Amino acid sequence: MRLAYEGTVEGMTPEDRERVVDRLPADPASLSRDVTGLIQEVRDQGDRALRRMARELDGVELQELEVPKARWTEAREALAEPVRRELERSARNIEAFHRAQLPDDVEVETEPGVRLGRRSVPIPAVGVYAPGGRAAYPSSVLMGVVPARAAGVNEIIVCSPPGPSGEPPPEVLAACSIAGATRLFSLGGAGAVAALVYGTDSVPRVDAVVGPGNQWVTEAKRQVAGQIRIDSPAGPSEVLVVAGPDADPPRVALELVAQAEHDPDAAVAAVCWNDETLDRIRTALAEEVQKAPRRSVVEEALARRGALLLASSRDEALSFSREYAAEHLVLFTPTPREDLEGQTTAGTIFLGGPSSVAFGDYMTGANHVLPTAGRSRSFSSLSVLDFLRFFTWQELSADGAARLAEGTGLLADAEGLPGHARAARDRERPATRARTSR
Repeated sequence: MRLAYEGTVEGMTPEDRERVVDRLPADPASLSRDVTGLIQEVRDQGDRALRRMARELDGVELQELEVPKARWTEAREALAEPVRRELERSARNIEAFHRAQLPDDVEVETEPGVRLGRRSVPIPAVGVYAPGGRAAYPSSVLMGVVPARAAGVNEIIVCSPPGPSGEPPPEVLAACSIAGATRLFSLGGAGAVAALVYGTDSVPRVDAVVGPGNQWVTEAKRQVAGQIRIDSPAGPSEVLVVAGPDADPPRVALELVAQAEHDPDAAVAAVCWNDETLDRIRTALAEEVQKAPRRSVVEEALARRGALLLASSRDEALSFSREYAAEHLVLFTPTPREDLEGQTTAGTIFLGGPSSVAFGDYMTGANHVLPTAGRSRSFSSLSVLDFLRFFTWQELSADGAARLAEGTGLLADAEGLPGHARAARDRERPATRARTSR
């Protein structure tokens, strides 16, 4: 078993930190150029470009880009009953948690006669990207579609890469039916993002694009962020486990392997402050890798971004976790609730030994679309708020306007905007103006 880094937190070189902590694409300039070209191709050629990309990148000839709803229904009915039942259970939990996040309208009187408010309205149309390729991700369909539906979005369009049949896997089709999507397209990668943003003859334009994806999808979302709303840069999966002296090493190893099996670009790490615990985690990890059904993917991820780190103390381990800013942070520590209080940079945090990331990936109801590559310092997990737009309203009584008139005029004069000043001072004596007009 080969890891990108094994050693102390203090002993990491700048190169080690760039590889383990920074977690950026190997050649971001090249990736950016390539994605720019794909986006432009879709803008210029529309469906023709999308078919070419499916042929060259996915190895399929697409007769139709859209998957009809009848196929979703068939897939849902053909799904094994236990799997269908648990997908429906997951959807209920997601809806319950996300409905609880819906914001109340705000109304405030900042001064007598000056009333302000804020209201939310759903974004009209959103695109939900569900990854594909190495695995089927019906869970990502639920995580994107169900919160959008809870927010009241009318048009929810899913894009997911086609398999050999020319359609996404049956589980993805079934999830679209369960979640309540409105349309589904067999499209993946940067081309899918471009189609959703700019539209083609087949794919309608949307007002927001959300969902996880590989580095191509993440870069495409970054490039179109100025055109429409995106959620967060949710790239390859990652986890950091903070393991206390009493942590169960096989359980730590299972958490690392579970996220490493997603993708060769996944980033997985564990940090502890006890030599013996770290040795036992290393042994357990090597054993789990040997048994992993997706062993080749796991080994590649560990070699690229895997790390086992020894901290000098609990405080240094927790400090490193804030610097790492993981998508998933797991606190297998003696006092996880206490340790939660100092954490400010993770996408989502799991507290204590029973709390596996796998539960959050599928079933708890919290969203698994999370910022990666350290971007959780700035971005949040996907939530119902990503599907809402907020606007404010302002209402002034005649007396309230009169009280603000001179102060507003003075500030407008100071900025050299006499028209603003006149508009404000026009409201200075409302009663006199009303009598004069009669």
